[in-house]
Amino acid sequence: MRVLTFGTYDLLHIGHINIIKRAKALGNVLIVGVSSDKLNYNKKQIYPVYNEHDRMAIVDSIKYVDEVFLEESLDLKREYILKYKADILVMGSDWEGKFDEFSDICKVIYLPRTEAISTTEIKVKIKDYL
Repeated sequence: MRVLTFGTYDLLHIGHINIIKRAKALGNVLIVGVSSDKLNYNKKQIYPVYNEHDRMAIVDSIKYVDEVFLEESLDLKREYILKYKADILVMGSDWEGKFDEFSDICKVIYLPRTEAISTTEIKVKIKDYL
């Protein structure tokens, strides 16, 4: 089974590792789409701390990940699923229901996020610390 998931993976933390590990356990190949800098800016009007090439290298170094690619657009999810021949699409529970439209081409699973941790919260703590 081929599993596909997406994320920004900026300031990598245990929540990222948890969802990647659980996604990998659902199949034998895990493919991760790392959101481009431009895509992140369009979503949040802020660039990630680490650039897309560094974030891809970081994610690629995680032992559960078999393949990494750059996600250029949210509108290309269907094409990415088909291109990478995904049997399962995994997203965090904060996206619950938003990708059900792809259930016609793969199984869609929403995994619970790790509580009490997020990149945004980490950035706030760092800013407050400084």
